[in-house]
Amino acid sequence: MEERYNSLNNYFQNIFNERVHRINLDAGFDCPNIDGSLSDAGCIFCNNKAFGHYARKQVSLVEQIEQSMAFYSARMGVKKFVAYFQSFSSTYGDADTMIKRFEIIRKYPQIVGLFISTRPDCVDREKIEAITRYQKDYIVWMEYGLQTTHNHLLETINRNHTYEDFLTTLDLTRSYGLHVGVHLVFGLPGETYDEMMQDIQRLARLDIQGIKFHAMHVLKDTPLEQLYYTGAVKLLDLREYVKIVCDSLESLPAKMVILRLASSAFKDYLIAPQWMTDKNKVVEAIRAELIKRDTRQGYYFGGSYACSPI
Repeated sequence: MEERYNSLNNYFQNIFNERVHRINLDAGFDCPNIDGSLSDAGCIFCNNKAFGHYARKQVSLVEQIEQSMAFYSARMGVKKFVAYFQSFSSTYGDADTMIKRFEIIRKYPQIVGLFISTRPDCVDREKIEAITRYQKDYIVWMEYGLQTTHNHLLETINRNHTYEDFLTTLDLTRSYGLHVGVHLVFGLPGETYDEMMQDIQRLARLDIQGIKFHAMHVLKDTPLEQLYYTGAVKLLDLREYVKIVCDSLESLPAKMVILRLASSAFKDYLIAPQWMTDKNKVVEAIRAELIKRDTRQGYYFGGSYACSPI
């Protein structure tokens, strides 16, 4: 069945002509929003243990890589992998330490890509220059946790960076030719539908190559958990989320890579919404809605509306 959006699997298939799987890694980085540099409370929704299999488990990178490759090779027959440094802020600290941790991938010829997830305020020119050197041997992406383009919402979730910080980092990263992916959360506390669509209209016109969609969800041991129990947080239901994602896909450039349609979390940590526990059902609902509309990614991109980056 032809996909109506440009999936990450499709992106890998076009480059390598075979299935490629990302393996999620915890390289022992911290986060300035947790260690006290900016805050010790973190983002109100964040608990890395809820989505990172190795998060804070003190398993060496060698073990993480070899265990993951063995698992997906046996289960899915995968022969090529992307090292995805996902947990916490994977460029936080000095450049030498960062590169020493990334260098582990050179031991494994099966690894063909390097994806680095971090905050837009945790990179500088020295780090970007160092990461750029991997481009001659790997596909390299920087994934920035933006979450929203609205500064008042960034303040609400205790993000402690601004949209303008992201724009500065985007310009720096793209000036070195690195691909950029953006994480976007739908349904933040107090966020309106119009604000979510403003996010999409702004990002659609920036020089970014991919986007990852998240649904706002409540995890154990987070500040958001307490807000949820007081009734202060309203979460999207599945129908609302599917509509928002499909509206977004229609308004994004057709070539932009959709790094993920829906977020997930380990069941032991997820409090709500429970529809997130069946990711395949969410993805199928999005596909079905696009078929029902007879639209696809990019269907309305380049229309009459306009929105400035800031």
